[in-house]
Amino acid sequence: MNIHGLDYNTQREKLILPEYGREIQKMIDYAIALTDKKERQACAETIVDIMARVCPPEGDKEEQQQTLWDHLAIMSGFKLDIDYPVDVSQATNIVTRPEPMKYPMQRIRVRHYGHLLMDTFEKLKAMEPGEERDELVRRTANLMKIDLNEWGHGSSDEEKVASDLARFTDGNIQLDLSTFKFNKLPPKEQPNQNGGKKKKKK
Repeated sequence: MNIHGLDYNTQREKLILPEYGREIQKMIDYAIALTDKKERQACAETIVDIMARVCPPEGDKEEQQQTLWDHLAIMSGFKLDIDYPVDVSQATNIVTRPEPMKYPMQRIRVRHYGHLLMDTFEKLKAMEPGEERDELVRRTANLMKIDLNEWGHGSSDEEKVASDLARFTDGNIQLDLSTFKFNKLPPKEQPNQNGGKKKKKK
């Protein structure tokens, strides 16, 4: 519905840095249009003072000034012909979007162990027997037990850990359950009758 005299934000030009608001953007547009450079300079300095009050930047005084003048340059589309008190040549980095990260799409044989554990299994296959491998086996087995507990609704069968460890390392790692000591699992929070969480038992 369009009502004569009303102007909606959705109908307006998109703001470059909306945190400062449309009025400051209008001030900057006004400053760009000024033909006298001295007047433009004074106008820009006044705008920066207002920006500092509307949206104070973080950091010390020097960092704050850098941010404010960078933002002024960005909001003006670098069209404001003034003598900037700081170097604003890197200001575009503030609004440049980083390249999207590629999501690893590798197939995981057992989801509850995840690809990091699967990579560890591969590493264990190639390791020579010794203290380093024994320590990695200990850490891996305990992590597997935690994962089974989390994904298995409380089930953390140590025999399954030993079986899976042997299976995924092609039999290279055989856990002796008569001597191997697992870490104690951390207590789980239990929901109470009110829908919240009970405190962990010590």
